[in-house]
Amino acid sequence: MVHIRFEGRSVDVAKTQLGIVGGMNDVAVKERVARHLDVNSDRLCTYIVDRRPSGDLIIRPEAVYG
Repeated sequence: MVHIRFEGRSVDVAKTQLGIVGGMNDVAVKERVARHLDVNSDRLCTYIVDRRPSGDLIIRPEAVYG
């Protein structure tokens, strides 16, 4: 499962629906997510790909504290 947080929206999408397979790097994952969201991949350049121990992914904006 891929949980995407983008511009105030949250959506869960199956990895297979996005075409994400094991071993893909962050850039490739962001490109697949950008295609799904129908936006340019540069809109996700500052986003984090958080890889959970379960194998799920969370695509989210970078957290800024302070």
